[in-house]
Parts: sequence; structure tokens; C-alpha cells
Amino acid sequence: MSKRLLVALTALVVVFAFAGGAFLYDRNGKASVLAETRVAESLVRPHSPVIGPPEAPVTIVEFFDPMCEACRAFYPIVKQILADFPKDVRLVLRYTPFHEGADTAVRILETARTQGRFVPVLEALMATQPEWAAHGAPDLDKAWGYAKVAGLQVQRAQGEASSPEITRVLEQDIADVKANNVRQTPTFFVNGKPLTNFGPQQLRDLVQREVEQARKGS
Repeated sequence: MSKRLLVALTALVVVFAFAGGAFLYDRNGKASVLAETRVAESLVRPHSPVIGPPEAPVTIVEFFDPMCEACRAFYPIVKQILADFPKDVRLVLRYTPFHEGADTAVRILETARTQGRFVPVLEALMATQPEWAAHGAPDLDKAWGYAKVAGLQVQRAQGEASSPEITRVLEQDIADVKANNVRQTPTFFVNGKPLTNFGPQQLRDLVQREVEQARKGS
């Protein structure tokens, strides 16, 4: 082996060693940041409905099914938390259509969002859920009717409900449900932290801690 070739090979080994070290540093030093970014993206999407101040420092992400009784039971609890922290907390809703017919209910809500009637229609569907959301035999015509009473332009909405845009929203949320291993509704995350001990008081306590932490840092 010539001296020139030996020098070239040595230099090549050094380059690969440096590259390998850089790769390991990136894996160890930055991979966790990248993973956290991907998790954050899978929790909150640009299309996700937001209730509360958009720039609030504390975000409750709720994976919810419009036909879920527990989601209905938690709805006033979450509303009270938002009322108690009007400047500090926002709610981001993610669609989790586990029940038969829930995908249609999601489409109703999405058409309401495009018409600027999301909250009134959401409240109407939650209030009347026992009347239209019987498991195994949902009456979606009633759901449309209650949405109309809440101000939805139903004829226009029904023409938009199966649009590619709304279908993409539904598909993305279903993908994020799987990515975050959501198996029941409601499932809550507060500033990215899962609510591991499920319950109304546990949710309030987690939100309270995050609010206090945000206020300390401001």
C-alpha cells in the first residue's frame, strides 16, 4: 500500500468517525426534541377546533367522540375549567369517532365550524345526545335537526359534509388517535402531558399546576 493511499484511507476513516459521532450526538441530543415536536404536531393540528384564547399558555387537548356519554358528562366540567382560567387555558378538540355514526356527527361539527357555528352546534349535540346518539341505532337525522336549531345552514352543510377537505380532517384525526394510543374517550392531554389518573378533579389539578407554572414563567 502506497503512503499516499494510506494517508487517504486514514483521512476517510476520520471523516466517517466524525460523521458517526455527529450522528450519535444528533440521536442523543436532538432526537428527543424531534420526537417531542412530532408528538406536539399529532396532538394539535392547524384544523383542530379551539375554544378559548388561541395564545393561552395552557392547552387541554381532548380526544372526544360526539356520541360518547362520558364526553358529554365532562363537557360542563371542561367548560367550568375554561371559565375559571379565561386567559390561561384553551381547549383543543380532536375527533375520535369510535361509535357507529360518530363520523357523520363529526362532519356535522366540521360544517358548523366552516359556518362559524361550531360552539352552538357542539353544545346542541351534547345537550341532546341521548335523543340522537343511541349506540347501535343512532338517528343522525335528529342530529342534523338539532344542529339546524343551533343555527346551522343544513342544506349547505349537507352538501359540504362529504367534501375532500372534511374527509382529510377526519382521516388525520383518526391517524393521530392511533399515533397517541388513544383507546377511550375522553382522553386528555394538558400541555402535552397525559391525564394518567382519570377523573374530573385530576384534570382540574393538572390544569391548575400547568397554569401556576406558566404564571411563574411569565
